[in-house]
Amino acid sequence: MKLSVACNFDPALIGALKGFPVYELYGKTTADIIGGGRASFTLPSTGKRKLEKYVKKVHEAGMGFNYLINASCLENMESTRGGQRAIRELLDWLAAIGVDAVTLNHPLLLKMVKKGYPFQTRIGVFAAVNTVQRAKFWEGEGADCICLEDIAVNRDFELLAEMRRAVSCDLQLLVNNHCFYSCAMSGTHMNMLSHASQSKHKSKGFYVDYCMVRCTGDKLANPVNFIRASWIRPEDLTHYRALGYENFKIVERMSPTWLLALRVKAYAEGKYDGNLLDLVQPYGHKDAGIGNATKAARFLRYLLRPFAVNPLKMNKLRKIGEMQGMLSSLEGAPPVVIENAEMDGFIERFKKQRCADVDCGSCRHCHTVAERHVKVDPAFRHETLKLYADLTEELETGRFWK
Repeated sequence: MKLSVACNFDPALIGALKGFPVYELYGKTTADIIGGGRASFTLPSTGKRKLEKYVKKVHEAGMGFNYLINASCLENMESTRGGQRAIRELLDWLAAIGVDAVTLNHPLLLKMVKKGYPFQTRIGVFAAVNTVQRAKFWEGEGADCICLEDIAVNRDFELLAEMRRAVSCDLQLLVNNHCFYSCAMSGTHMNMLSHASQSKHKSKGFYVDYCMVRCTGDKLANPVNFIRASWIRPEDLTHYRALGYENFKIVERMSPTWLLALRVKAYAEGKYDGNLLDLVQPYGHKDAGIGNATKAARFLRYLLRPFAVNPLKMNKLRKIGEMQGMLSSLEGAPPVVIENAEMDGFIERFKKQRCADVDCGSCRHCHTVAERHVKVDPAFRHETLKLYADLTEELETGRFWK
């Protein structure tokens, strides 16, 4: 087993991972010309000098560093002379500071890297590799590793087995994502996130995550969505390893060190005795290791747009962040609980039948599991759903904007 782990740029993270099979950390500067898979305002404040020093420390600990150039859309800047010059300047700098690998989703970027740089190349989730043909395409283009699209393949054992037989390059599985199975909004969400971390984008990092608002509200309204998300329990990794999968990716980059270490330990040991959402909920903690001054600075830089949005409306986004911070907090009684130890045997149904071959509403396996194991505090659910409904209505009618 080998683990690729999200980097929050806390120096303590490197020591916290000692003794576990972590072969690389992955991350990026808060913004760059290409952008990546998370909005700048959610990421640790990281510039070039900080990243260079961190890469050196990672190497001293015997691990590699994987830099993310994994935006799903570059707004065609890659097809201009100036855009390519800027991209190569970034790649030149990454090579100079000793970055080991890059994650990308663009075939032109892959060719640029393979023909001019020493990096190992990883194809990211945003490339939506969910068929044998797509896996073979990227392998043929020279990719060293492909992270499969978790929302389509993580519970499709027939497809996973066929993909493993079809290609010889490394295949990676994202184990603790919370996205819906076969989410129809994923393409839109990928583009929105990508533009929200591009240094030259006209939005300047401002971003209202409509997709997140919708999907989190849908989970609370229909708790079955907590179950049919794309996560893999630590105890179930044995089923994937039996198919030949040994490379697993752990998120999220905005998580504090203690939470990342908890997740690494759980997956490395193949067991977790606690709330499953501790492992898979991206905002499932009250303390992200960010001080109030830093939070205020981020708000002022990325979210305060008084000429575009009424600041009172933005307060709803702040409240939603607080609600998400309660979802699976390890402090006190979390409002949503799925006892991981009670989920043994959950995966067996997926080994017998593919989700792609049946209507979820007819199968109802996940519905039955949700009724038994997802416990939601009624008061929290009522209050949060009203907040989500109000914000969604304002975004959809345009009343959110001035």
